[in-house]
Amino acid sequence: MTPPTDSAPSTDSTPQSTDRVALAFSGGLDTTVCVPLLKEEYGFDEVIGVTVDVGQPDAEFAEAEETATALGLDHHVVDAREAFAETCLDSVRANATYQGYPLGTALARPVIAQSILDVALAQNCAALAHGCTGKGNDQLRFETVWRSSDLDVIAPVRELGLTREFEQEYAAERDLPIEGGDGGAWSIDTNLWSRSVEGNELEEPSYVPPEDIYDWTQPPSEGSELLEIEFEEGYPVALDGTSMEPIALIKQLNEVAGAHGVGRTDVMEDRMLGLKVRENYEHPAATVLLGAHEALESLVLTKEERSFKTQIDHEWAKKAYEGLLAAPLVDALDGFIASTQKRVTGTVTVKLEGGRARPVGRESPYGVYSASAASFNTAAVDDGIEQADATGVAKYHGFQSRLAKSVIDDANATAEAVADGGTDGSEGSEPRAENTTNGSEK
Repeated sequence: MTPPTDSAPSTDSTPQSTDRVALAFSGGLDTTVCVPLLKEEYGFDEVIGVTVDVGQPDAEFAEAEETATALGLDHHVVDAREAFAETCLDSVRANATYQGYPLGTALARPVIAQSILDVALAQNCAALAHGCTGKGNDQLRFETVWRSSDLDVIAPVRELGLTREFEQEYAAERDLPIEGGDGGAWSIDTNLWSRSVEGNELEEPSYVPPEDIYDWTQPPSEGSELLEIEFEEGYPVALDGTSMEPIALIKQLNEVAGAHGVGRTDVMEDRMLGLKVRENYEHPAATVLLGAHEALESLVLTKEERSFKTQIDHEWAKKAYEGLLAAPLVDALDGFIASTQKRVTGTVTVKLEGGRARPVGRESPYGVYSASAASFNTAAVDDGIEQADATGVAKYHGFQSRLAKSVIDDANATAEAVADGGTDGSEGSEPRAENTTNGSEK
């Protein structure tokens, strides 16, 4: 069975240093099919499979190892969980969300790509390969990292125009070791920070997903629970008074918040290539930490800082979604974010209830807040300011808007009068008599 393409496969250039290629390998259908294709269609003698650990379930690594063994694949597993967790917590400081959901897959892909590139260079590979289609975001996120090297970049599924149906038939014909997982009902991507579910009936926007698509979150219950999260310079460092490393903290929050149904998102997402897709996500820890962090920022940052930071955060999240956190612009954005986060230190109490994570208390030594100044139970404001001093402010407040409204109303009234056959009210509007004082005729 030959790939459904009218043209021969192409790479960025012909492999020169070796006949070896490093493949981003998960053990799933796409990457398993890529192994023989890279040999038969692209002419490589050896394929190295690289699986990168960013917090996937243990079962996925067992499946990848089993599949690699059956294929006779030289299989490398790289633990990148710490690097990925650090990126996730960087995203918290930037309040990073995309179209309403916390970034997860987008944050993981560059970390995975860099780990694969490191292995490829160490193994003297001539090229790098992935199993992404030409319709999604991941191809761009992988390749922006890989194209910083001198290695060729190959995408068999995209370049050969493969469909899921073709891959399944190809795998069956070649007796490739494909595990069904959940029976192929959904396409699932899991990492430490989020779990995404797509495909099949979920591609229909009106389809109501069954409860069994979820794994990290339970249906919202009637119970509630309070959590206390401590931050230092914008980074979460402790849960309920216990200091925790990033990976352990994220795992614990996923478990605790997920039990209350926190962190489900069903969204119509706009991909970088312009395609609109339906995605379902689970992200309990991310939901809690992003909400708590923003609550603490609201206490310690000034109004101007908060307003301007929303623009910075938006740009940071956009670059993260595109897989471009290594861009020079992000270095500049990080500089502003780091400056503001010096004061984002304190504790936030979050209430988990009914599928929501709601900040219900916050405290910080840097709080830009005075209880006596804001309280309705005190007569005066701080710094010698009295309530009566606000009278002048109230008089000025909105003055220009009121003046503009008055001018507009007067102008409209005059225009309506002229349209009704009247005059515009200006002097000298009556017809002038012809001047004949010099006795001459014109």
